[in-house]
Amino acid sequence: MSDDHWHRPLFQIKAGELTGDTGQTSGMSRREAISGKTVGAEKLWMGQTHVAAGAKSGDHHHGEAETAIYVVSGTPAFVFADGDKEIRLEAKPGDYIFVPPYVPHREENPGDGEAVVVIARSSQEGIVVNLDSLWRTESPGQPA
Repeated sequence: MSDDHWHRPLFQIKAGELTGDTGQTSGMSRREAISGKTVGAEKLWMGQTHVAAGAKSGDHHHGEAETAIYVVSGTPAFVFADGDKEIRLEAKPGDYIFVPPYVPHREENPGDGEAVVVIARSSQEGIVVNLDSLWRTESPGQPA
């Protein structure tokens, strides 16, 4: 890559060019658009997540990455633990969700149609750590 930061190319990833070659969690499909491997991004990852009607993802977190979510379609719910309770954030198109680093969560789709969200992360790769539970267990990939 050139040292001339004023004259580097832009990249276009067309709708049909997203790849599933990224970290996955059961019950959902992640599709990668912008990343270190697709365009040479150094500080962000961006793509989509699709959750079928009535489906739930497995519990997971995204390591050290901050995650921003924009709801494109459907009525997804984002579930996380607060003490001994599960908290559900019910979302609709146009809503945004922020997931801090290392926070276990899952996506659910109680709606009749597929839920599609756009994801942006503060890393150049799609970090996914699949978990057995929303509650802390002694497992690799979780800070103390």
